[in-house]
Amino acid sequence: MLILCSSSVTRAELLKNADIDFVQKNCSFDEDKLVFKDPYEFVVNASFGKFKECIKCFNDNIITADTVISNGRNILRKAKSREDARKILLQQSGENIKIITSMWIKINSKVYGRVDETVYEFYEFDKTDLENYLNSNEWVGKAGACMVEGFCKKYIKNVKGYESTAMGLCIEELVKILKEERCI
Repeated sequence: MLILCSSSVTRAELLKNADIDFVQKNCSFDEDKLVFKDPYEFVVNASFGKFKECIKCFNDNIITADTVISNGRNILRKAKSREDARKILLQQSGENIKIITSMWIKINSKVYGRVDETVYEFYEFDKTDLENYLNSNEWVGKAGACMVEGFCKKYIKNVKGYESTAMGLCIEELVKILKEERCI
């Protein structure tokens, strides 16, 4: 049994859809205290910080993950308000973005760390559609307020990488690790 150390509904859904047995638990880690400007450095340190905290809480098979978005100039984190979400989403409209996910896995006493990215090129977002999305509050808790499986899907011009990475957990690579460890 795998412990998903995350409160993310989307990560849980990815594991369910891959038929991976898991329970969802969480430990506290304050990623807001991290001050890295490089998105890769930030996401690795955030997911590893969660991993270290969860190892203290659970001595089992665990997985932690963190996801950020970069537009090449800034790290686009979770929006703190509706206006913040608008500002973050407008930085993605008509642009290329990288969605970067880092995950740490402890399975059968072995530790695996990964960083995966998916690159999206978006068409310009329709202003009315954007306002409707902002009103829906579906952006709450999402890295960069972005939902490639929802609002942003119709604006994808080009994509390189796995959608699951953009959703917060590269399930394709996790499955390879679990098969290697004979867990599935």
